[in-house]
Amino acid sequence: MDLDLPEDALELRKVVREFAVQEVAPVAEELDRTKAFPYELVAKMGELGWMGIPFPEEVGGSGGTTLQYAVAVEELTRIDSSVAITMCAHTSLGTQPIWLFGDDAQKAELLPDLCAGRKLGAFGLTEPEAGSDAGNVKTRATLQDGTWTIDGTKQFITNAGTDISGHVAITAVTGEFTDAKGRTRPEISNLIVPNGTPGYEPGVPYRKMGWNASDTRPLSFAGAEVPEGNLLGPRGGGFKQFMKILDGGRIGVAAMGLGLAQGALDEAAAYAKSRNAFGGPIARFGQIQAKIADMATEIEAARLLVYRAAALKDAGRDFSLTAAQAKLKTGRLAVKASEEAVQIHGGYGYMEEYPVCRFYRDAKILTIGEGTDEVQQMVISRAVLA
Repeated sequence: MDLDLPEDALELRKVVREFAVQEVAPVAEELDRTKAFPYELVAKMGELGWMGIPFPEEVGGSGGTTLQYAVAVEELTRIDSSVAITMCAHTSLGTQPIWLFGDDAQKAELLPDLCAGRKLGAFGLTEPEAGSDAGNVKTRATLQDGTWTIDGTKQFITNAGTDISGHVAITAVTGEFTDAKGRTRPEISNLIVPNGTPGYEPGVPYRKMGWNASDTRPLSFAGAEVPEGNLLGPRGGGFKQFMKILDGGRIGVAAMGLGLAQGALDEAAAYAKSRNAFGGPIARFGQIQAKIADMATEIEAARLLVYRAAALKDAGRDFSLTAAQAKLKTGRLAVKASEEAVQIHGGYGYMEEYPVCRFYRDAKILTIGEGTDEVQQMVISRAVLA
Protein backbone atom coordinates (compact mmCIF):
# COMPACT_ATOMS: atom_id res chain seq x y z
CA MET A 1 0.00 0.00 0.00
CA ASP A 2 1.49 3.32 -1.14
CA LEU A 3 0.10 6.30 0.78
CA ASP A 4 2.36 8.85 -0.91
CA LEU A 5 1.13 11.07 -3.70
CA PRO A 6 2.40 10.15 -7.17
CA GLU A 7 5.03 12.39 -8.70
CA ASP A 8 2.61 14.13 -11.09
CA ALA A 9 0.32 15.15 -8.21
CA LEU A 10 3.28 16.34 -6.12
CA GLU A 11 4.54 18.49 -8.97
CA LEU A 12 1.10 19.98 -9.57
CA ARG A 13 0.74 20.69 -5.85
CA LYS A 14 3.99 22.64 -5.89
CA VAL A 15 3.00 24.70 -8.93
CA VAL A 16 -0.50 25.46 -7.67
CA ARG A 17 0.85 26.34 -4.22
CA GLU A 18 3.26 28.86 -5.76
CA PHE A 19 0.47 30.36 -7.85
CA ALA A 20 -1.86 30.61 -4.86
CA VAL A 21 0.75 32.31 -2.69
CA GLN A 22 2.11 34.65 -5.36
CA GLU A 23 -1.01 35.45 -7.41
CA VAL A 24 -4.07 34.79 -5.23
CA ALA A 25 -2.97 35.75 -1.72
CA PRO A 26 -2.10 39.39 -2.55
CA VAL A 27 -5.60 40.09 -3.94
CA ALA A 28 -7.81 37.72 -1.92
CA GLU A 29 -8.83 40.24 0.75
CA GLU A 30 -9.68 42.93 -1.82
CA LEU A 31 -11.66 40.52 -3.99
CA ASP A 32 -13.65 39.42 -0.94
CA ARG A 33 -14.21 42.99 0.30
CA THR A 34 -15.28 44.36 -3.09
CA LYS A 35 -17.13 41.18 -4.12
CA ALA A 36 -15.26 41.26 -7.42
CA PHE A 37 -15.19 38.17 -9.63
CA PRO A 38 -11.56 37.02 -10.20
CA TYR A 39 -11.53 37.24 -13.99
CA GLU A 40 -7.75 37.63 -14.29
CA LEU A 41 -7.04 34.68 -12.03
CA VAL A 42 -9.51 32.48 -13.90
CA ALA A 43 -7.87 33.42 -17.19
CA LYS A 44 -4.44 32.52 -15.83
CA MET A 45 -5.70 29.22 -14.45
CA GLY A 46 -7.22 28.48 -17.83
CA GLU A 47 -3.91 29.16 -19.56
CA LEU A 48 -2.19 26.82 -17.10
CA GLY A 49 -4.70 24.07 -17.90
CA TRP A 50 -6.29 23.96 -14.45
CA MET A 51 -9.86 24.62 -15.59
CA GLY A 52 -9.95 21.21 -17.26
CA ILE A 53 -7.59 19.04 -15.20
CA PRO A 54 -9.49 15.71 -15.18
CA PHE A 55 -10.64 15.74 -18.80
CA PRO A 56 -8.83 14.11 -21.76
CA GLU A 57 -6.46 16.09 -23.93
CA GLU A 58 -8.41 15.19 -27.06
CA VAL A 59 -11.35 17.31 -25.87
CA GLY A 60 -9.15 20.18 -24.69
CA GLY A 61 -8.51 19.03 -21.13
CA SER A 62 -5.21 18.46 -19.35
CA GLY A 63 -5.50 14.68 -19.26
CA GLY A 64 -5.04 14.65 -15.51
CA THR A 65 -6.54 12.59 -12.72
CA THR A 66 -9.20 13.20 -10.11
CA LEU A 67 -6.42 13.05 -7.53
CA GLN A 68 -4.52 15.83 -9.28
CA TYR A 69 -7.72 17.84 -9.45
CA ALA A 70 -8.35 17.35 -5.71
CA VAL A 71 -4.81 18.44 -4.89
CA ALA A 72 -5.18 21.60 -7.00
CA VAL A 73 -8.50 22.48 -5.33
CA GLU A 74 -6.96 21.87 -1.91
CA GLU A 75 -4.03 24.21 -2.56
CA LEU A 76 -6.21 27.00 -3.96
CA THR A 77 -8.62 26.80 -1.01
CA ARG A 78 -5.68 26.91 1.38
CA ILE A 79 -5.42 30.56 0.31
CA ASP A 80 -8.89 31.57 -0.93
CA SER A 81 -12.21 29.74 -1.22
CA SER A 82 -13.82 32.05 -3.78
CA VAL A 83 -11.17 31.32 -6.39
CA ALA A 84 -11.27 27.63 -5.52
CA ILE A 85 -15.05 27.26 -5.78
CA THR A 86 -15.04 29.03 -9.14
CA MET A 87 -12.68 26.40 -10.52
CA CYS A 88 -14.28 23.56 -8.55
CA ALA A 89 -17.89 24.24 -9.56
CA HIS A 90 -16.86 24.87 -13.16
CA THR A 91 -15.09 21.51 -13.31
CA SER A 92 -17.41 19.27 -11.29
CA LEU A 93 -20.76 20.85 -12.10
CA GLY A 94 -20.22 22.82 -15.30
CA THR A 95 -17.94 20.65 -17.40
CA GLN A 96 -18.41 17.16 -15.95
CA PRO A 97 -22.06 16.80 -17.13
CA ILE A 98 -21.04 17.58 -20.71
CA TRP A 99 -18.17 15.10 -20.58
CA LEU A 100 -20.22 12.34 -18.94
CA PHE A 101 -23.51 12.68 -20.79
CA GLY A 102 -23.04 14.92 -23.81
CA ASP A 103 -23.20 13.58 -27.35
CA ASP A 104 -20.32 14.05 -29.78
CA ALA A 105 -21.70 17.32 -31.12
CA GLN A 106 -22.23 18.79 -27.65
CA LYS A 107 -18.74 17.78 -26.55
CA ALA A 108 -17.13 19.20 -29.67
CA GLU A 109 -18.98 22.50 -29.29
CA LEU A 110 -18.59 23.06 -25.56
CA LEU A 111 -15.63 21.19 -24.06
CA PRO A 112 -12.70 23.05 -25.71
CA ASP A 113 -13.79 26.44 -24.36
CA LEU A 114 -14.77 24.97 -20.98
CA CYS A 115 -11.50 23.12 -20.46
CA ALA A 116 -9.50 26.20 -21.48
CA GLY A 117 -11.43 28.44 -19.10
CA ARG A 118 -12.57 30.69 -21.93
CA LYS A 119 -16.14 29.87 -20.91
CA LEU A 120 -17.57 28.88 -17.54
CA GLY A 121 -20.16 26.17 -17.13
CA ALA A 122 -22.88 25.97 -14.49
CA PHE A 123 -25.33 23.34 -13.25
CA GLY A 124 -28.88 24.27 -12.23
CA LEU A 125 -30.42 21.75 -9.86
CA THR A 126 -31.49 23.60 -6.71
CA GLU A 127 -34.89 25.31 -6.63
CA PRO A 128 -37.02 26.90 -3.88
CA GLU A 129 -38.58 23.46 -3.24
CA ALA A 130 -35.80 21.22 -4.54
CA GLY A 131 -32.61 21.37 -2.50
CA SER A 132 -31.89 18.32 -0.39
CA ASP A 133 -35.14 16.98 -1.88
CA ALA A 134 -33.48 17.03 -5.28
CA GLY A 135 -36.22 15.08 -7.03
CA ASN A 136 -38.88 17.68 -6.28
CA VAL A 137 -38.09 19.71 -9.41
CA LYS A 138 -40.76 22.19 -10.50
CA THR A 139 -39.07 23.69 -13.56
CA ARG A 140 -40.79 22.32 -16.67
CA ALA A 141 -39.72 21.85 -20.26
CA THR A 142 -42.19 21.08 -23.04
CA LEU A 143 -41.12 19.69 -26.42
CA GLN A 144 -42.99 20.83 -29.51
CA ASP A 145 -41.88 20.96 -33.13
CA GLY A 146 -38.26 20.25 -32.26
CA THR A 147 -38.01 22.95 -29.57
CA TRP A 148 -37.93 22.75 -25.78
CA THR A 149 -39.77 25.57 -23.99
CA ILE A 150 -38.61 26.03 -20.40
CA ASP A 151 -40.37 27.72 -17.49
CA GLY A 152 -39.22 27.80 -13.90
CA THR A 153 -36.59 29.05 -11.46
CA LYS A 154 -33.30 27.89 -10.00
CA GLN A 155 -31.42 29.23 -6.99
CA PHE A 156 -27.93 29.22 -5.46
CA ILE A 157 -26.33 28.62 -8.87
CA THR A 158 -22.56 29.17 -9.22
CA ASN A 159 -20.83 30.63 -12.31
CA ALA A 160 -24.01 31.32 -14.31
CA GLY A 161 -23.92 35.12 -14.43
CA THR A 162 -20.35 36.17 -15.24
CA ASP A 163 -19.14 37.81 -18.43
CA ILE A 164 -17.59 34.50 -19.48
CA SER A 165 -20.45 32.18 -18.49
CA GLY A 166 -21.28 29.95 -21.44
CA HIS A 167 -24.16 27.74 -20.42
CA VAL A 168 -26.12 26.20 -17.60
CA ALA A 169 -27.26 22.56 -17.64
CA ILE A 170 -30.58 22.43 -15.79
CA THR A 171 -32.90 19.76 -14.48
CA ALA A 172 -36.50 20.02 -15.65
CA VAL A 173 -39.66 17.94 -15.65
CA THR A 174 -40.18 16.83 -19.24
CA GLY A 175 -43.17 14.52 -18.75
CA GLU A 176 -44.48 11.71 -16.57
CA PHE A 177 -43.97 7.95 -16.29
CA THR A 178 -45.43 5.06 -14.32
CA ASP A 179 -43.01 3.32 -11.96
CA ALA A 180 -42.89 -0.37 -11.07
CA LYS A 181 -45.47 0.14 -8.32
CA GLY A 182 -47.96 1.79 -10.68
CA ARG A 183 -47.33 5.30 -9.36
CA THR A 184 -47.21 8.31 -11.66
CA ARG A 185 -43.86 10.02 -11.30
CA PRO A 186 -42.28 13.10 -12.90
CA GLU A 187 -39.89 12.45 -15.77
CA ILE A 188 -36.76 14.53 -15.07
CA SER A 189 -34.29 15.38 -17.83
CA ASN A 190 -31.28 17.66 -18.19
CA LEU A 191 -31.13 20.43 -20.78
CA ILE A 192 -28.30 22.71 -21.90
CA VAL A 193 -29.30 26.38 -21.91
CA PRO A 194 -26.74 28.78 -23.42
CA ASN A 195 -26.28 32.20 -21.85
CA GLY A 196 -28.08 34.81 -23.90
CA THR A 197 -31.04 32.55 -24.68
CA PRO A 198 -34.18 34.75 -24.80
CA GLY A 199 -36.37 34.07 -21.77
CA TYR A 200 -33.42 32.92 -19.64
CA GLU A 201 -32.26 35.53 -17.13
CA PRO A 202 -29.56 35.18 -14.47
CA GLY A 203 -30.78 37.15 -11.45
CA VAL A 204 -29.06 39.62 -9.15
CA PRO A 205 -26.12 38.09 -7.22
CA TYR A 206 -26.84 37.06 -3.64
CA ARG A 207 -25.44 38.90 -0.65
CA LYS A 208 -23.58 36.06 1.03
CA MET A 209 -21.81 35.30 4.29
CA GLY A 210 -18.76 34.05 2.41
CA TRP A 211 -17.42 33.12 -1.02
CA ASN A 212 -17.93 36.80 -1.80
CA ALA A 213 -15.74 36.83 -4.91
CA SER A 214 -17.56 33.91 -6.51
CA ASP A 215 -20.67 34.26 -8.66
CA THR A 216 -23.85 32.90 -7.05
CA ARG A 217 -27.35 33.93 -8.13
CA PRO A 218 -30.88 32.76 -8.94
CA LEU A 219 -31.94 31.95 -12.50
CA SER A 220 -35.33 32.39 -14.14
CA PHE A 221 -36.78 30.78 -17.26
CA ALA A 222 -39.89 32.27 -18.85
CA GLY A 223 -40.64 30.65 -22.18
CA ALA A 224 -36.92 30.09 -22.83
CA GLU A 225 -36.52 28.03 -26.01
CA VAL A 226 -33.65 25.71 -26.89
CA PRO A 227 -33.37 23.14 -29.72
CA GLU A 228 -34.38 19.53 -29.15
CA GLY A 229 -30.68 18.63 -29.53
CA ASN A 230 -29.88 20.45 -26.28
CA LEU A 231 -31.21 17.50 -24.31
CA LEU A 232 -28.26 16.21 -22.25
CA GLY A 233 -28.21 12.43 -22.30
CA PRO A 234 -31.38 10.36 -22.62
CA ARG A 235 -34.78 11.84 -21.91
CA GLY A 236 -35.86 10.90 -18.40
CA GLY A 237 -32.29 10.23 -17.29
CA GLY A 238 -31.93 13.44 -15.33
CA PHE A 239 -32.21 12.02 -11.81
CA LYS A 240 -29.53 9.38 -12.33
CA GLN A 241 -27.36 11.92 -14.08
CA PHE A 242 -27.38 14.54 -11.36
CA MET A 243 -26.84 11.94 -8.64
CA LYS A 244 -23.69 10.84 -10.47
CA ILE A 245 -22.64 14.46 -10.94
CA LEU A 246 -23.09 15.18 -7.22
CA ASP A 247 -21.09 12.08 -6.27
CA GLY A 248 -18.11 13.35 -8.25
CA GLY A 249 -18.63 16.91 -7.10
CA ARG A 250 -18.34 15.88 -3.45
CA ILE A 251 -14.70 15.03 -3.98
CA GLY A 252 -14.02 18.60 -5.07
CA VAL A 253 -15.94 20.12 -2.17
CA ALA A 254 -14.22 17.73 0.24
CA ALA A 255 -10.89 18.93 -1.11
CA MET A 256 -12.05 22.48 -0.42
CA GLY A 257 -12.83 21.62 3.20
CA LEU A 258 -9.42 20.03 3.54
CA GLY A 259 -7.67 23.01 2.01
CA LEU A 260 -9.53 25.55 4.12
CA ALA A 261 -8.70 23.63 7.31
CA GLN A 262 -5.04 23.47 6.29
CA GLY A 263 -5.01 27.19 5.53
CA ALA A 264 -6.54 27.92 8.92
CA LEU A 265 -3.84 25.83 10.58
CA ASP A 266 -1.13 27.60 8.58
CA GLU A 267 -2.36 30.99 9.75
CA ALA A 268 -2.90 29.87 13.35
CA ALA A 269 0.57 28.34 13.67
CA ALA A 270 2.29 31.38 12.14
CA TYR A 271 0.38 33.75 14.40
CA ALA A 272 1.05 31.68 17.52
CA LYS A 273 4.78 31.82 16.86
CA SER A 274 4.80 35.58 16.23
CA ARG A 275 2.32 36.83 18.85
CA ASN A 276 3.98 37.64 22.17
CA ALA A 277 2.11 37.64 25.48
CA PHE A 278 3.25 37.14 29.07
CA GLY A 279 6.87 37.45 28.06
CA GLY A 280 7.02 35.24 24.96
CA PRO A 281 5.24 33.73 21.96
CA ILE A 282 1.83 32.23 22.74
CA ALA A 283 2.93 29.08 20.91
CA ARG A 284 4.66 27.98 24.11
CA PHE A 285 1.36 27.69 25.98
CA GLY A 286 -0.12 24.24 26.39
CA GLN A 287 -3.65 25.30 25.46
CA ILE A 288 -2.46 26.74 22.14
CA GLN A 289 -0.32 23.69 21.48
CA ALA A 290 -3.29 21.39 22.11
CA LYS A 291 -5.41 23.26 19.58
CA ILE A 292 -2.64 23.12 16.98
CA ALA A 293 -2.04 19.41 17.63
CA ASP A 294 -5.71 18.51 17.30
CA MET A 295 -6.10 20.52 14.10
CA ALA A 296 -3.00 18.96 12.51
CA THR A 297 -4.08 15.44 13.40
CA GLU A 298 -7.64 15.84 12.12
CA ILE A 299 -6.40 17.43 8.90
CA GLU A 300 -4.03 14.57 8.17
CA ALA A 301 -6.77 12.00 8.76
CA ALA A 302 -9.15 13.94 6.51
CA ARG A 303 -6.51 14.21 3.80
CA LEU A 304 -6.25 10.43 3.56
CA LEU A 305 -10.03 10.18 3.18
CA VAL A 306 -10.19 12.79 0.42
CA TYR A 307 -7.30 11.26 -1.51
CA ARG A 308 -8.82 7.78 -1.18
CA ALA A 309 -12.11 8.98 -2.67
CA ALA A 310 -10.22 10.53 -5.60
CA ALA A 311 -8.08 7.42 -6.08
CA LEU A 312 -11.13 5.17 -6.09
CA LYS A 313 -12.75 7.29 -8.80
CA ASP A 314 -9.57 7.22 -10.88
CA ALA A 315 -9.45 3.43 -10.53
CA GLY A 316 -13.02 3.12 -11.80
CA ARG A 317 -14.21 1.73 -8.49
CA ASP A 318 -17.29 2.72 -6.48
CA PHE A 319 -16.40 5.93 -4.64
CA SER A 320 -19.83 7.19 -3.56
CA LEU A 321 -19.56 6.17 0.10
CA THR A 322 -16.00 7.43 0.51
CA ALA A 323 -16.83 10.73 -1.20
CA ALA A 324 -19.78 11.26 1.13
CA GLN A 325 -17.61 10.44 4.15
CA ALA A 326 -14.87 12.78 2.96
CA LYS A 327 -17.35 15.58 2.34
CA LEU A 328 -18.97 15.14 5.77
CA LYS A 329 -15.62 14.99 7.54
CA THR A 330 -13.93 17.92 5.84
CA GLY A 331 -16.90 20.29 5.97
CA ARG A 332 -17.14 19.92 9.73
CA LEU A 333 -13.37 20.10 10.06
CA ALA A 334 -13.21 23.34 8.07
CA VAL A 335 -15.73 24.94 10.43
CA LYS A 336 -13.89 23.71 13.54
CA ALA A 337 -10.40 24.54 12.31
CA SER A 338 -11.32 28.05 11.21
CA GLU A 339 -13.06 28.65 14.54
CA GLU A 340 -9.98 27.51 16.44
CA ALA A 341 -7.76 29.67 14.22
CA VAL A 342 -9.88 32.72 15.04
CA GLN A 343 -9.71 31.83 18.73
CA ILE A 344 -5.92 31.58 18.61
CA HIS A 345 -5.79 35.00 16.95
CA GLY A 346 -7.98 36.46 19.70
CA GLY A 347 -9.46 39.85 18.85
CA TYR A 348 -7.35 40.09 15.71
CA GLY A 349 -9.11 37.02 14.35
CA TYR A 350 -12.33 39.05 14.26
CA MET A 351 -10.72 41.64 11.98
CA GLU A 352 -11.09 41.36 8.21
CA GLU A 353 -7.40 42.17 7.72
CA TYR A 354 -6.57 38.66 8.90
CA PRO A 355 -7.31 35.75 6.52
CA VAL A 356 -8.79 33.61 9.32
CA CYS A 357 -11.77 35.96 9.50
CA ARG A 358 -12.53 35.23 5.84
CA PHE A 359 -11.84 31.53 6.35
CA TYR A 360 -14.36 31.45 9.20
CA ARG A 361 -17.07 33.01 7.01
CA ASP A 362 -16.24 30.79 4.05
CA ALA A 363 -16.24 27.53 6.01
CA LYS A 364 -19.91 27.11 6.89
CA ILE A 365 -21.18 26.60 3.35
CA LEU A 366 -19.02 23.48 3.12
CA THR A 367 -21.49 21.73 5.44
CA ILE A 368 -24.39 22.72 3.15
CA GLY A 369 -23.40 22.85 -0.53
CA GLU A 370 -23.15 19.73 -2.69
CA GLY A 371 -25.43 17.95 -0.22
CA THR A 372 -25.90 18.96 3.42
CA ASP A 373 -24.27 17.08 6.28
CA GLU A 374 -27.64 15.46 6.89
CA VAL A 375 -27.78 14.18 3.31
CA GLN A 376 -24.24 12.80 3.64
CA GLN A 377 -25.25 11.02 6.83
CA MET A 378 -28.20 9.52 4.98
CA VAL A 379 -25.96 8.34 2.12
CA ILE A 380 -23.40 6.88 4.51
CA SER A 381 -25.90 5.15 6.80
CA ARG A 382 -27.74 3.59 3.87
CA ALA A 383 -24.47 2.13 2.59
CA VAL A 384 -23.41 0.84 5.99
CA LEU A 385 -26.83 -0.64 6.81
CA ALA A 386 -27.49 -2.16 3.39
